[in-house]
Amino acid sequence: MRRNSSLALAALAVCLFGTGVSAARADVLDDISKAKEIRIATDLAIPPSGMMDASMKPIGSDVETAQLLAKDWGMKLDFVQTTGATRIPNLQTGKADIAISTLSVTPERAKVIDFSKPYAVLESVVGGRTDVPVHSIDDLKGRTVCVTRGTTQDVELTQISRDKGFQVARYDDDATDVTAAVSGQCDLIATSLTIVNQITKKTPDRPFEKKVVLHVFDLAIGVKKGEPQLLARLNEWIAVNLKNGKLNAIYKKYHGNDLPPQMR
Repeated sequence: MRRNSSLALAALAVCLFGTGVSAARADVLDDISKAKEIRIATDLAIPPSGMMDASMKPIGSDVETAQLLAKDWGMKLDFVQTTGATRIPNLQTGKADIAISTLSVTPERAKVIDFSKPYAVLESVVGGRTDVPVHSIDDLKGRTVCVTRGTTQDVELTQISRDKGFQVARYDDDATDVTAAVSGQCDLIATSLTIVNQITKKTPDRPFEKKVVLHVFDLAIGVKKGEPQLLARLNEWIAVNLKNGKLNAIYKKYHGNDLPPQMR
């Protein structure tokens, strides 16, 4: 009788969960290892992290980071072009294996994707022309601030805009966002300090400057939830390339300064 009960329970377990072989799910690291190809979501319209050169070849700090990763892992690199708003959906839907795209680590994002160890940093600021008298969040009252949809700046300023009495104008990508700010559609732009500096280089007759520091974020590689093997291998790769100086060299080449000492 006990034997029959045991057999019945075993049969039920097979029906519910399958055998050990069929229940095992191939993870993303297995998939990319077999394909010898890795699909990396990268925004190619956010200089100097991601952009196109005169010959329409991808360049930038995130681009070179992705290229270094693919080279070290012996894989073909397939860039999945993305925007700030589509980086996480690309991971969740399986369109991209990982995201290397100025993806700052936040508690909200950590609920829906996993993050690697930081490989770079991003200083999030409100910037504007030098003649715009803004020195604090309170000075934003009555003004319009440009943001790229889906970014940390969008989330943060949307939460405080009503209390502080300013408007948030959203654009689908950084290029459009910057154009709106430079053309005067907005009084200010909330973005990275690097982009604010890039605006000044391109429009020296109307220079922009940092007005308010919002946050200094760690930038990490985004991974779909439930991929521990892939995450562990990425963390190992980041640790090696921070120690040997390769990630710092990439960052300094495009951003003009070293990574924080504690990262290096």
